[in-house]
Amino acid sequence: MERGLPLDGSRRRGGENKLQVSRIIDELENMIATSSRIPMTGKVLVDDQLILNYLDRIRTALPEEIQQAKWLTKERQRVIQDAEDECQRMIEETKSYVNKLSSETEVYRLAQSQSEEILAKAKQEADELKQGACNYADDVLQQMEHLLTRAATTVRKGRDELKMESERDLDRGEG
Repeated sequence: MERGLPLDGSRRRGGENKLQVSRIIDELENMIATSSRIPMTGKVLVDDQLILNYLDRIRTALPEEIQQAKWLTKERQRVIQDAEDECQRMIEETKSYVNKLSSETEVYRLAQSQSEEILAKAKQEADELKQGACNYADDVLQQMEHLLTRAATTVRKGRDELKMESERDLDRGEG
């Protein structure tokens, strides 16, 4: 079987190529769970080419996950910058409005009150937008961290299993 292709042999395109690392790991776990067992050892026989195929698929999917994390970071920065720009625009708009109305005392006092309310509202909205963007980016990065940790653990377990199997073969003189 050609390495790097999905196990079903099909080539995926565009959006279909976005195999999640967790899905690949689930497939690997399923393959291990359904593999032949060695009696009285609790060990499983697995095809090393299948394991290598899964590892290649994980390697292929990880850069995409990392690119998504980078994109999310950039998107977070853009949302924060947009919020700050909008806040600044609202402040300038308010100042302009206040300057127009400042010719009359009563109108000036009313404008001053409204401008303070608008500024407070603009600041609150900007803070909420910024906090929402930060929370969203943190949630996505936390999910990404969890996926990468699961992938690393699965790969480490697989390597340990292969190493132990190899050592047992050497001990039995199968070299």
